[in-house]
Amino acid sequence: MANKIDAKELLEAGVHFGHMTRKWDPNMAPYIYMERNGIHIINLYKTAAKLEEAADALKKIASSGRKVLFVATKKQAKDIVADKAQACNMPYITERWPGGMLTNFVTIRKAVKKMASIDKMKKDGTFATLSKKEKLQIDRLRAKLEKNLGSIADMSRLPAALFIVDIKAEHIAVKEARKLNIPVFAMVDTNSDPRLVDYVIPANDDASKSIEKILSIVSAALIDGLNNKTVEKDEEAADVEVAVEAATETAAEVVTETVVEPTAEAVVETPVAESETATEE
Repeated sequence: MANKIDAKELLEAGVHFGHMTRKWDPNMAPYIYMERNGIHIINLYKTAAKLEEAADALKKIASSGRKVLFVATKKQAKDIVADKAQACNMPYITERWPGGMLTNFVTIRKAVKKMASIDKMKKDGTFATLSKKEKLQIDRLRAKLEKNLGSIADMSRLPAALFIVDIKAEHIAVKEARKLNIPVFAMVDTNSDPRLVDYVIPANDDASKSIEKILSIVSAALIDGLNNKTVEKDEEAADVEVAVEAATETAAEVVTETVVEPTAEAVVETPVAESETATEE
């Protein structure tokens, strides 16, 4: 289980501030505590419970060695998401969402490989043989690919889950994930439909302080999961080493038991045979 999350800490980070009441989505009603000055206030006890649930699930994903793709292209979330995703070694999208990122993943991988091939050209000297114009075009292409896809360069297969900040802004990512049955974890504000998300974290998705708080807890859970994976690997390696030693010892014992010592009868028979031969001569 994840560590108990304090609702007071969420309050201090402004996680409870929702949108104006006229902009609300009725499906968020279960997560709304009250209305104040025309703004909906989110029930932070429900936020804490949902956040703990999401953190536990994310921890299990990380400990299994799978990836969680972070998505946030809005200005106030971009830098925070990039920082937290890098801290837990997870892929992220903070620029424009590339259409077909999930549903047409093969094409996206080709674009990522294009970056690798350009880097190879620069290393093996092929790039130096090109004209000035060609070099400029390739450099521009490389910079564009790096900006849009550099953060997912190590993602060789579809992610196990998505973590999204603001499902309204990232509706295409949500749609693609749902189409492929990829679980969606998300910060969901009072103006969004929580039914589109598998793990709802009711929270203010506009304030950087709120985003920072939620992402800190999420990234800590992922790091915890990755550490568990490392411990499990070490334990498995130790178990294998013990098993090999045991097998070696067993094999040595078997070899010792199968070596037959010469019997007394065999020792006696040899000189008798020799004496008989001598008599015959």
